[in-house]
Amino acid sequence: MNRAAGVLMPLSSLPSKHGIGCFSKEAYDFVDWLRDAGQTYWQILPVGPTGFGDSPYQSFSTFAGNPYYICLETLVEEGVLTEDEVNAVSFGDDADSVDYGKLYQGRYPLLRKAYERSRISENADYQHFLHENGWWLSDYALFMAVKNFFGGKNWSEWPRDIRLRWGYALDYYRRELYFDIEFQQYMQFKFFEQYHALKKYANEKGVQLIGDLPIYVAMDSADTWSHPELFRLDEDNVPEMVAGCPPDGFSATGQLWGNPLYRWDYHKDTDYQWWVTRMWYAFQLYDVTRIDHFRGFDEYYAIPYGSETAAAGHWEKGPGLQLFQSIEYQLGKHPVIAEDLGYMTDSVRRLVKESGFPGMKVVEFAFDARDTGAASDYLPHNYPKNCVAYTGTHDNETLVSWLKTISPLERQMARDYLCDQHTPLKHLHKSFIAMVMRSAARTCIIPMQDYLGLDNSARLNHPSTTGKNWRWRVRKEQLSHELQQEIADVTRRYGRFRYAEGE
Repeated sequence: MNRAAGVLMPLSSLPSKHGIGCFSKEAYDFVDWLRDAGQTYWQILPVGPTGFGDSPYQSFSTFAGNPYYICLETLVEEGVLTEDEVNAVSFGDDADSVDYGKLYQGRYPLLRKAYERSRISENADYQHFLHENGWWLSDYALFMAVKNFFGGKNWSEWPRDIRLRWGYALDYYRRELYFDIEFQQYMQFKFFEQYHALKKYANEKGVQLIGDLPIYVAMDSADTWSHPELFRLDEDNVPEMVAGCPPDGFSATGQLWGNPLYRWDYHKDTDYQWWVTRMWYAFQLYDVTRIDHFRGFDEYYAIPYGSETAAAGHWEKGPGLQLFQSIEYQLGKHPVIAEDLGYMTDSVRRLVKESGFPGMKVVEFAFDARDTGAASDYLPHNYPKNCVAYTGTHDNETLVSWLKTISPLERQMARDYLCDQHTPLKHLHKSFIAMVMRSAARTCIIPMQDYLGLDNSARLNHPSTTGKNWRWRVRKEQLSHELQQEIADVTRRYGRFRYAEGE
């Protein structure tokens, strides 16, 4: 495989109209922009429907798409909405930030109106979509319809009959909420229709999509509600243990994620069929799949349900290599990235190596005053070819802010490593990008905020916080020809420039 480069920016950050990035003309323009910048990859993060906190890593479904990404302009062209109806809705006043509250209040009524005018049941493509996706869509659409019926409550708070999926309750709600269920199916049909059109266009232009697969599913999800046997739940479908991270230098009490843990013995007995299906689905959706929190397959942190912090948790053994051997045996080889960041043990390193998947290297982790040696895995001279190098990820500070917030000693360590004592701090991020790009790593992915030289006001996510994450959006004028040429130059300089097929 040749050296390659790409850009990390979620769909939500596109400069589309109507409050959030979506499958609009701006998405296609961005593909063209990436192509002309010589980029091979666009990393878009998870694309599932989001709930409280707006995190794409806490989705209502591991299979569904986010209705926010449906292009309203396309629905206008289809004649199911009018421009006046769309323009009458306020999606927020700040072009730099997603206003999720206004999105929720304004977008769903428009999508409902489009559905009611669509006569979708007469659409042959829609009927084919239902046939092909009923194995997950039926439960998801019912889950969302019932959830809305109960005012958005977590399914664990629903009445016992539907919470435990008693047969008569399922029949009752399917009958009573028929049109609400069909509305959910309509939104999924439109999402995937528009998504696959964009993916086809990107691939034709030589740009591949990298998508993220969170290791865990949300407790409040169609997955957990419809398949409780997959998870460590009791007879009332209440979690016994939940996921998180132990206390460390970043958090004295650890991170309490709250996701249900897998019943790995059950998965093993079924030859990991649910995981095989999940990976097969991801391989249809993305050109490359990045598996989040890969170390959890070696060992995972289990926290007793009801704990207020993660401090009471303990480590348990995961399925290890056997899971990925089963996936490869049933599906063949596919491009996968293992997110192997965080505390690394010898067994985790061994699992990544034996899987053959490229791991990740983040240069922001390289300069730590507590480790002054040259053996750090994150120093670019130590990157193997089989890895994906980043300046930072969606969870990190932007390069500009990171350089300002690290200690003077760490900043000096970084300058010494760069052999650069003179570049002004406000421009030093460019030196870091070049340093990562010239590493041996086969693939290099740079967040768009780092190319733009933005500070933490553009940061995507602060782990373990809610309320202000996943909001940043790029302005159309920021995607300038000058920046495009700058990216093309550094990409070409270090042998990563990709021409689209036929050029």
